[in-house]
Amino acid sequence: MLIDATAVPADRGGVGRYVDSLVAALDKGGASVSVVCQPRDAQLYGELAPASRIVPTTESTATRTARLTWEQTALPRLVRRLGVDVVHSPHYTMPVASRAASVVTLHDATFFTDPVLHSSVKARFFRGWTRAALRRATVCVVPSEATADELARVAGVRGAGMEVIQHGVDEQRFHPPSAAEIEAARDATGLGGTPYVAFLGALEPRKNVPALIRGFALAVGQRPDPPALVLAGQPGWDSQVEKALDAVPHRLRVIRAGYLPFDTLAGFLGGADLVAYPSLGEGFGLPVLEAMASGACVLTTKRLALPEVGGDAVAYCGVGAGDVAAALGELLDDPARRSALAAAAKRRAQEFSWTTSAKQHQQAYERAWYQHRTGRP
Repeated sequence: MLIDATAVPADRGGVGRYVDSLVAALDKGGASVSVVCQPRDAQLYGELAPASRIVPTTESTATRTARLTWEQTALPRLVRRLGVDVVHSPHYTMPVASRAASVVTLHDATFFTDPVLHSSVKARFFRGWTRAALRRATVCVVPSEATADELARVAGVRGAGMEVIQHGVDEQRFHPPSAAEIEAARDATGLGGTPYVAFLGALEPRKNVPALIRGFALAVGQRPDPPALVLAGQPGWDSQVEKALDAVPHRLRVIRAGYLPFDTLAGFLGGADLVAYPSLGEGFGLPVLEAMASGACVLTTKRLALPEVGGDAVAYCGVGAGDVAAALGELLDDPARRSALAAAAKRRAQEFSWTTSAKQHQQAYERAWYQHRTGRP
């Protein structure tokens, strides 16, 4: 099979971590894999998948328009040249004229259910491609039962047309950190010795960061020694973040750490008093799982797939600032509960494995190939 990794962003957000980890696990498991990628990623995939065939693109795929043009024209030719049986497109879009069986990963349904959480152009684009994939792909992979249910409801597709395969967690990167790793993360964020509440993710409307900022201010505003709030991740496009930050009292410390290097993430997440992720909805919730694997006490919401990941090992709150404030205050006042949740989270995170996910993807590829060849499900 061939995995099209050309849509992976340079900053290695959730989609990047999904593709990178899946490729590595498939390669380690002995699968026959070709990976087509942008030239900047060729060395990385060569290291992640040393037994696989790595094919850098020779044409520009740096912009969305260029990548889509390449996907619809050059990728089918590459499929024919390499004799590929199955093409896995891991980010919504797919080549519509390929001779091979097609597997497409659809990460969530929020482009239908909550379009205001995305730019209007992005929402229309991904709604169109989601419908196209559900109609034309041999098999569609989704990361949670919640996503399968939502897509079936809003797009009118029976659940049998989708394969639910949960993500795993990279235990080498996300693990209970050492004292040195925590210190390195503190240095990277400029925290010094201040206790802190951590957030990791893009500052986009779906992540509900303004409510987190306001809730944090309400929860710690009267404390004699308040923790800091550290927002780590790419800037995103949520215009309400700045307004929420402007309203934070000057005595409280909110740090916009920006993009943190991967090797500091375990220390950042595991070194926090707690990790707050009050998302309005996730197709899976990889940042929550990564925080759990790092030994963090996690506060999140019960929206969409997040309870499938957190189970009883995380704390939950509503999505309003008052809800966030109440839950933050209770957890900050109860170190014993935070410790118990952190231990439970670490245990639960061990149930999510990229090895298992890769085996299930391999089965999906085999199902797609059989269905493509025979016309039978």
